[in-house]
Amino acid sequence: MLDRLFTAIATGIASFAGRPSAFIIAVALIVIWGFTGPLFHYSDTWQLVVNTATTIVTFLMVFLIQNSQNRDAAAMQAKLDELIRAVAEARNEFIGIEHKTDTEIEAIRRAIEDESGDVHLRRGRLRSVDRLRERL
Repeated sequence: MLDRLFTAIATGIASFAGRPSAFIIAVALIVIWGFTGPLFHYSDTWQLVVNTATTIVTFLMVFLIQNSQNRDAAAMQAKLDELIRAVAEARNEFIGIEHKTDTEIEAIRRAIEDESGDVHLRRGRLRSVDRLRERL
């Protein structure tokens, strides 16, 4: 229950924070704060207000962004795993490799690149990265 509530709130806030109107509101608040400087004689309290507000917003947004990225990554992995499972020629050993260490994933990536590089060279074609470089 708490997980669903947090997800709904985090999704809503992340959706709003990514809109141009949220940026405009943030800029407007900073401009208003700046114009009130002379009114408060640029006091320490006046500076503390914006520093505290921005620190709190930044602190909370880190958790919301991380939650959003975690959900997006998990959904993407589930979709990719389903594609691997559904394609007859795909190797099912790749399902769930996101749970391996960075070193293990890097070794797998290098092995795949080496394997695909050999196939491309045998067929007499340039690797896709090399073809992309040639276009630039």
